[in-house]
Amino acid sequence: MTATDFNELVVLHSDFLKPYAISLTRDSENAKDLFQETIFKALLNREKYHFGTNLKAWLHTIMRNIFINGYRRNKKYNYSDNLPAAEAHLYGKGNALQNNGISRLQVAEIEAAINDLPHVFRIAFELHYTGYKYQEIADLLKEPLGTVKSRIHFARKLLMAKLER
Repeated sequence: MTATDFNELVVLHSDFLKPYAISLTRDSENAKDLFQETIFKALLNREKYHFGTNLKAWLHTIMRNIFINGYRRNKKYNYSDNLPAAEAHLYGKGNALQNNGISRLQVAEIEAAINDLPHVFRIAFELHYTGYKYQEIADLLKEPLGTVKSRIHFARKLLMAKLER
């Protein structure tokens, strides 16, 4: 089967996809996008179609899979830009003011815990926290690499013990 023959078959059998796309999306614009993407994927993957099998079922499966993948993607990232203004506050999409008091207290508590660390642990931890690599810290402090890793590890354990609630 040539590419032209396959393209003609897809176009001939694509009419049933439009109502199915509308039934899936319940929106005419999204249905048009779904229809276009289905036809595109079908034409792109024509070598995967086996001549003689049910082309309508193949196209139907492609459309269903595209819709399901899109649904999962939207659910994962929680897109809520198309929500009415009355529902936007439910998803944090409003002009509400944020109260940063609690986060400021937590940051101050963490900074105080870091400052209370013994000097050898605090220096290694702060350098690591600011982005230095273990080897760079070892070179700066003129200490063996294992010692630096150990100090950072113990600093983390001490901080977790102090900040544990």
